[in-house]
Amino acid sequence: MREETDWEEIRVLAEQLERGQPLELSAAVSELLRRAARQVALSEDDVTQGLRSPSDAAALVTKISRRIRVGSRRLSRAIVDAGRLEEAGDMQGARKLFEGVLAVEVVPLYREIAQIQLDALEE
Repeated sequence: MREETDWEEIRVLAEQLERGQPLELSAAVSELLRRAARQVALSEDDVTQGLRSPSDAAALVTKISRRIRVGSRRLSRAIVDAGRLEEAGDMQGARKLFEGVLAVEVVPLYREIAQIQLDALEE
């Protein structure tokens, strides 16, 4: 069973920051950032630095949000493109797409999905 993510709450915070609204560095926000940072494979040093001040926390929200967004696009693109390649009979090309994702992706959930997709192509 997959661990639940805090990504929707991070998205809300990122949108709040984009609208120029301040980030309140409360205990609840600090804990959310700690959990979400782990979910996107940020280091403990990144978290410690990101919780020093509201502006550092805003930068941490941005960093977490970027990892979620970029990884999601990368994985989605690979799934769609691999499906097209698979339909065309190019299994090797489809596999290479997921191998490429695994070579650069750091978010554990996205890595897990890419590996599942790759394993399915191997069967």
